[in-house]
Amino acid sequence: MQKRLIIFVGLCLLLVVPGLVFGAGKDVKATQKNFKAPVVTLNRVEVAHYWGYWFYGGKVEVTRGKAGNNGAPLDLNFIFDIENPNSYPVAMENFNFTVAFEDFELNSVGSQEVMWIPAGKTNQLRVSAMFDVWQAFLSVGVASGLKLQEKNIVAHDQLEKWWTGIPDFSFPVNVREGSAVFKADGITGVAAFSATYPPK
Repeated sequence: MQKRLIIFVGLCLLLVVPGLVFGAGKDVKATQKNFKAPVVTLNRVEVAHYWGYWFYGGKVEVTRGKAGNNGAPLDLNFIFDIENPNSYPVAMENFNFTVAFEDFELNSVGSQEVMWIPAGKTNQLRVSAMFDVWQAFLSVGVASGLKLQEKNIVAHDQLEKWWTGIPDFSFPVNVREGSAVFKADGITGVAAFSATYPPK
């Protein structure tokens, strides 16, 4: 019985030790030649918090606090899949994109959190974006005022359409000008991305 145990242990060592010895030198390092930028795709958009649509101007008397131009907030979560095609882990150090409702850009958001993505694996990143009616009114009015005039649309009518339609995603939410910065072993790469939700 003891002889069998010794033979079994010896066989195990013969199989395991060469794998450890020869496998130890096979750690792949990142180089300019073998670095592939990870692939960023939009998985979905979620309405995290919703308060309906409302707006009151600065001349409206308030019950408490200071009067001002105030409108309903809107809290969205953007969930991205980040796939690392490399045979070594990479760190994501910066992540930014612009949000547009239909063709109207509203805000730029991002994440500065460092995230390690294992070799050949896919991580998920959740980025929260907060909007409100007044801020959106300023963005649309300043950046897209001519576009609204050409379409003969009043800014607040457009905002009401978006705020009341967002729970059902009755219009496209666009991710534009997305960029993510990745690093591995001193090598830096940038991935560009864009997407529409719901997908066409």
